[in-house]
Amino acid sequence: MGSEGEWGTQLRRGVIELCILAIIERAPSYGYQIVTEMSGAPQLASPEGTIYPLLRRLKRDGYVETTWQESDAGPPRQYYELTDRGRASLVAMRTEWRALVEAMDGYLQRNGAHHA
Repeated sequence: MGSEGEWGTQLRRGVIELCILAIIERAPSYGYQIVTEMSGAPQLASPEGTIYPLLRRLKRDGYVETTWQESDAGPPRQYYELTDRGRASLVAMRTEWRALVEAMDGYLQRNGAHHA
């Protein structure tokens, strides 16, 4: 088994896509905006080098679509918005996430009580 840090990194990678889709669901967002919002939670903070390739893959796979919008603060920005496929995927991912968290919470609470 790898170190605890490696385990945390693998776990975090598994939820980044869910977080990105949830952010975009609230409102169309541009890449740096997503990076900044995720940096508010240290466990989810991800560099641009992680987020942008994932956004490109989500677009290629049909989960998001993009539009360019002018910006008062510089060059035009590419905004990401969920497609119907992306919304359906987010619903499924949320359901799976909640079931996983519930199962893990129950397991960890039961086992923790035995060692107290």
